Amino acid sequence: MRLSTSRRRSLRHLAGMVAMAGGMSSMPSLAASGASCTRRWTAWENFKKNFLGPDGRVVDASLESKGTTSEGQSYALFFALLANDRQTFDRVLAWTENNLADGDLTARLPAWLWGRNKDGSWGVIDRNAASDSDLWIAYALGEAGRLWNNRRYVALSSLLASRILREETSDIPGLGLTLLPGPLGFLPTSTSWRLNPSYMPLQIMQWFVQVGHDPRWNKLLASSRRVILESAAKGFSPDWIIYEKDKGFRIDEIGDEKGEGAYNAIRVYLWAGMLHPECDDRAALLARFAPMANLVEQQGYPPESVDIRNGTFKRAGPPGFSAAMLPFLVAAGRTQALAQQKQRLAVTPIADDAYYGQVLGLFAAGWMEQRYAFARNGRLLPQWETCR
Repeated sequence: MRLSTSRRRSLRHLAGMVAMAGGMSSMPSLAASGASCTRRWTAWENFKKNFLGPDGRVVDASLESKGTTSEGQSYALFFALLANDRQTFDRVLAWTENNLADGDLTARLPAWLWGRNKDGSWGVIDRNAASDSDLWIAYALGEAGRLWNNRRYVALSSLLASRILREETSDIPGLGLTLLPGPLGFLPTSTSWRLNPSYMPLQIMQWFVQVGHDPRWNKLLASSRRVILESAAKGFSPDWIIYEKDKGFRIDEIGDEKGEGAYNAIRVYLWAGMLHPECDDRAALLARFAPMANLVEQQGYPPESVDIRNGTFKRAGPPGFSAAMLPFLVAAGRTQALAQQKQRLAVTPIADDAYYGQVLGLFAAGWMEQRYAFARNGRLLPQWETCR
């Protein structure tokens, strides 16, 4: 398969960045030989063994309900696509549609939580949707349709994307059309909105702009950029933030986090680090979150939770947080901090039964090993596709 000049340049740049930051020149290029393309992704196989049932359901044992979230299903779809694992992709998709969307993803958004109800029965526990999961599902479907030449996937992606625009956005005064975390429950008052920066990976938003053919995606990209940058005035992303009409962003005093950046926010640095080197937003994000990189370098670990107002924290984050920071440290050229986090992971690896840590690790390790990258327009560049 012939690669375009811009694509070859993108892959060479990524390989150079990874090799420069941490002595990873031995890692295979995305444009590697066919032999490298067939290498087994052990981490994905382990994830399937530990978390994925034979029916295609991702089980998060940390949940009291021993349940399944739409987040888990969306990430499994993405990882299956990265691994060129179509059989697993189809099982995960079928379970998601049948159990979270009442058998029809064309008619409704998937419920965010499924598991054991208080009466002992199994089923949907909370029918509200989660927009980040919906975005990742639509993205995985669209890119699977393109890469595997499947029109049904593309059609499902398009219909789900249209539903996201209709049901999970709001035209916020002063901010414009903005992604809400879900259809219900994120308007604390008539003039304020509760938002989540980690729900808005810019490479995914760029992809919707490129394939969606709807000007509303351009507006969502613009507001997402503002939410991510402006909610982190001191260089630390919050888990949740309030945007208030005529006043702008302020700390969420009602939620449990109350101005903290923790298990949601760690993904903001992960998404930023994996942006294409020529992405317009990359430099601004690397500059804005430099204080987080400084903190990681000074302490030798990312904090589990940081006060976004002043950068104070109490304890080290779990190993999965170190994994999540790797792409950002590569992109920022922080070789010392990168070496620290690699060493920490070598000494204290992510536990096999830690669902969220393993998810963060799969995203980061897959990118670090150059199993995939994101193009400037957000398209997925899986290693296996470049070798066909």
